[in-house]
Amino acid sequence: MAGLSRRTFAATALAALPALLATGAAGPAAARPAPVAGAPAGGGRAPAGAMRGMWLATVGNRDWPSRPGLSAARQRDELLRYLDAAVKRRLNTVILQVRPTADALWPSPHEPWSAYLTGTQGRAPGWDPLGTAVAEAHARGLELHAWFNPYRVAAHTDPSRLVAGHPARRNPDWVVPYGGKLYYNPGLPEVRAFVEDAILDAVERYPVDAVHFDDYFYPYPVAGQAFADEKAFEAHGDSFSTRAAWRRDNIDLLVRETAARIRATRPGTRFGISPFGVWRNASTDARGSRTRGGVQTYDDLYADTRTWVREGWIDYVVPQLYWHIGQSAADYAVLAEWWADTARGTGTALYLGEALYKAGDPAQAAAWQDVRELSRHLELAAALPEVGGHVFFSAKEVAADPSGALARVVADHY
Repeated sequence: MAGLSRRTFAATALAALPALLATGAAGPAAARPAPVAGAPAGGGRAPAGAMRGMWLATVGNRDWPSRPGLSAARQRDELLRYLDAAVKRRLNTVILQVRPTADALWPSPHEPWSAYLTGTQGRAPGWDPLGTAVAEAHARGLELHAWFNPYRVAAHTDPSRLVAGHPARRNPDWVVPYGGKLYYNPGLPEVRAFVEDAILDAVERYPVDAVHFDDYFYPYPVAGQAFADEKAFEAHGDSFSTRAAWRRDNIDLLVRETAARIRATRPGTRFGISPFGVWRNASTDARGSRTRGGVQTYDDLYADTRTWVREGWIDYVVPQLYWHIGQSAADYAVLAEWWADTARGTGTALYLGEALYKAGDPAQAAAWQDVRELSRHLELAAALPEVGGHVFFSAKEVAADPSGALARVVADHY
């Protein structure tokens, strides 16, 4: 994810964020993050119970493992080094991607072992990464949130490249090729039930502190291509006037059902989602943000993120506010305030997703060359009582901190 969002599929997608916007851009152990944001501490310092998180991405071996095919001992060592880095940076939560592409980083009875571990999909790595991550995170006083991508199947469109017995090969009618990738069709009830079963298996097995979804629901739009779900709409969309409304209902059902099943399976485990930062532009909907986002989650990903927050369907939301303060199309300050307004009085905790990966990157705007930019984000957020913390993308930059931006955040706020 270095230029789109952390949830990117391959390195080539990491530079795609500018296309998403009409005019350019698209933590020693601490206490358990508070379920509801508290008042900001004086002087811009984060409250003791605030979320101080990092995403640990496995898709494309973005953060971990550093490459596929490492020995079990080397994989484990790398994982523990990231957990130690979180402690060193005074973070308290690690969001580990455990189902990047309809696969698993634990011995799932539903889906194959991830190829990002061994280099071969379905090949056992010789250890249990998720089980180890939970145990070792908790031993360090960290929360471990298990991060799942619901519908992504593969970074190609050839089902024969999937391991024999893969659910997508056994059920080819579940799969839609789109934009050079394979996706499960969110409009099929049997797909939704399967995805939930695959996720809940991890919740049943391990005392994860939360289940976490990223920003991919229906895929990001690809110019000149249509997501081929006509047959599913004909079969299941009779009560909806438009396919768009039906698609949004499909995602709403996934969110509500997953939340209910998590509560029934392991009470106390939270459910959080990290959407793209723009719900709708105010020019589209008066309730939207004063932005000019080329992508709007409501209209393009069929993800009504505002409703999920307002109705309390999720425990926390982490909008990806991967822009600098003053960005013309999507100003961090404008979006932080909009999300605070959205979360106010709902009981849904609000944390802000931070683009640590942009800090010091010469390809980014001038604001990101200032080591103080991210620290200013936290200073601004401290004036918004609804903001209960921040999550940084991603682990590689947390560990290395090449620009010193995170060290500045820690010194100023942690």
